[in-house]
Order: sequence, then structure tokens, then C-alpha cells
Amino acid sequence: MSHASDKALVNRLRRANGHLAKIASMVEDNRNPLEIAQQLQAVIAALSKARGALVAHHIEHHLEEAVGELTPETRRTLEQLSELAKYL
Repeated sequence: MSHASDKALVNRLRRANGHLAKIASMVEDNRNPLEIAQQLQAVIAALSKARGALVAHHIEHHLEEAVGELTPETRRTLEQLSELAKYL
């Protein structure tokens, strides 16, 4: 599956895009800077999760291309590495 057809990733990015548009409206409406900063942080977190999902999918896809079908144990190890990568 290509990244472009990953529905979950596309939906996550569309939600972040909509959220960001709302933040722009908040700025135009001269809303409280603390509220704006909190909402910006939420978008940053959403984009970070999207990036992590994209990278994890890419690694798994190309690893499978290189070595063949992954065993359940290998998939669990990749999931653990993906979880660990969130802290980078």
C-alpha cells in the first residue's frame, strides 16, 4: 500500500489541517494567546503522530520488500521500536 492510499494517515492530516484553520480564525478573532498556544500544541502533537505513523509504515513496507513476509515476532519488535521512536 502506498502512503497516499493510507486512509488513516490522510484522515489524520485532514483533521490537523482543519484544526489549524480554526486556530488561524482564533488569531484573527484576537482570542486569548494561551488558548491559541494550547491549540497549536495539539496540532503539533497530531502532526508528530502522523509523522511517526508514516515513518513506521515506510520502514515496515520496505523491510518486508527486502526480507519477505515478516513474522508476528518481527512485527511485534517493529511495533516496540515505533513506540520507542516517539520519544526521539
